[in-house]
This record gives sequence, C-alpha cells and structure tokens, in this order.
Amino acid sequence: MVELSKNRIPKSADFFFNEAKSWKKEFQILRSIALKSKLQEEIKWGQPCYTFNGQNVCLLHGFKEYCAILFFKGALLGDPKNILIQQTKNVQSARQIRFQSTSEITKLKSTIKAFIEEAIQLEKVGKKVILKKTSEFEVPEEFLRKLEQNAKLQTAFSELTPGRQRGYLLYFSSAKRTETREERITKHIPNILMGKGLND
Repeated sequence: MVELSKNRIPKSADFFFNEAKSWKKEFQILRSIALKSKLQEEIKWGQPCYTFNGQNVCLLHGFKEYCAILFFKGALLGDPKNILIQQTKNVQSARQIRFQSTSEITKLKSTIKAFIEEAIQLEKVGKKVILKKTSEFEVPEEFLRKLEQNAKLQTAFSELTPGRQRGYLLYFSSAKRTETREERITKHIPNILMGKGLND
C-alpha cells in the first residue's frame, strides 16, 4: 500500500510516471538521469521534483508541445551553447531544457547530467539568484493610466507589500492583449483598494 503524506500526495513518485498520459518514455529517461545524481525524489506542485538537502534543484513537467526539465536556479548555470530557456521575460531564476522526443534527451544526456551536477554545487555553496526589486518591474501602460487617474488607487498600491505588488504587475503584464490586461486590472482594483494581494 502506498503511504500517503498529510497533503494526500503519495511519497513515492511512481504513480506520476505510471499514470502519465503524455511524454511517458521521455519522463522515464529524465527521471533515470536525475536519480543517478543521488537527488531526493519528491512530488511538489503535482510534478516530480528533485532536491538536495531539502533544496529544490530540478523538476520535470510536461505541456502539450513539449516536456521539460526545469532548473530552479538555471539563471546561474553556465550555458555557453544557449540550451536553457527562460519561459517568459518575468521568470527570473528558473530555466528549462525542452524536449519533444526520447532521441533529443539521449543526445543531450551528458549535458543534462552536467547541468544537474552544477546545480547541486550551487546548493552546496548556498548560491542565490539576485532577484529584481519591485521598482524594476515593468508597469503595464493600462495600469499606469489607472494609477495616474486615481489617487486612492495609487496610495493603496504603494502601501501593498512588495510581494503583493509584484504579483499584480506580473499578472497584469502576462496578458498579451490590451483588452485582457484592462479586464484583469478592472477586476482587481477593488482588492487593491482593500489592501489585498492577488490570491488573498
């Protein structure tokens, strides 16, 4: 019987690999590479996550177009061949390697191993990614206009914690269409005025 943790997620990640509907073979190969690096396998955010002394090193996840291994501190890894991918411009630390076949993984096997070893070394020495300050984040033009037109909104937003401010800015900016950004901003103005964060 599989032992369940407090949050009802099995401690063993076997079920993820057995039940995967897409990228099953690819995930198995990536899992094998990660486990050979002596990392601890856990399930976090519903995905197989590999840790060193409790610190997240890499994670496997799949999408419609590709599966990937994500390095939590990928921005610090040496990448002379530009293999690592930044998912969006707002992702500061994590980087992916994307795959669409087992042959692509096999071809990069030694490179993946090298990245994992380097990522483990980063954890051993306690290296951290220097994150941007909230003031360095781009404010969408649509939200900037709302702030300029509404002094109460401007005050309320400035009084939010930096983390809450970042959450809103990233959420507003991630919408590609102006109409979607406008909708998101309008919907969340009441919460901002009440001093609430995006997920409060």
